[in-house]
Amino acid sequence: MLDVISECLDDAAGLCTRLQAFAPSLSDLSDRVLHCLQGGHKLMFCGNGGSASDCAHIATEFTGRFSRERGPYRAMALSSDPGLLTCIANDYDYDSVFARQVDAFADEGDILFALTTSGKSSNITSALERGRANGITTVAFLGKGGGDAKGMADIEFIIPSDTTARIQEAHKLLLHIMCELVDRQLK
Repeated sequence: MLDVISECLDDAAGLCTRLQAFAPSLSDLSDRVLHCLQGGHKLMFCGNGGSASDCAHIATEFTGRFSRERGPYRAMALSSDPGLLTCIANDYDYDSVFARQVDAFADEGDILFALTTSGKSSNITSALERGRANGITTVAFLGKGGGDAKGMADIEFIIPSDTTARIQEAHKLLLHIMCELVDRQLK
């Protein structure tokens, strides 16, 4: 057991070191998010499974608060309304559950975040396509080489790992750093 713990911690620490390469893109993204929110626009997040949970978590960091007291900002997780998700999946198909919401809710100036560890989720690639078609900024947090989603977003973070848990940890770390950068400048 101790060997497994050491192996996991060493793997996570090594991956964290490699995330430094994302600093310029993360700084750019943070500036875009700040501009978006200060302009009265919104952030939308989509993902499946654990990534859906991470989306809900990060959306609350903006609507609630991250590290200090400030006003609320518009952020929503597109996976958080089970009635809406099951309606779209039932009446259309599961590939449309996020894309249809992007069509319904996206306004110029908004930002869509798509989280997928594999990059192979067709409902995520459909959402990115609809985000582009609606003229909003798209951001992809990916892993495992990026999969089908690679190259579909305006900004992408492809975590250099094939381990789902490490990819999710890296996504959350980068998103928390983004929150910290933005939160320090929001009023």
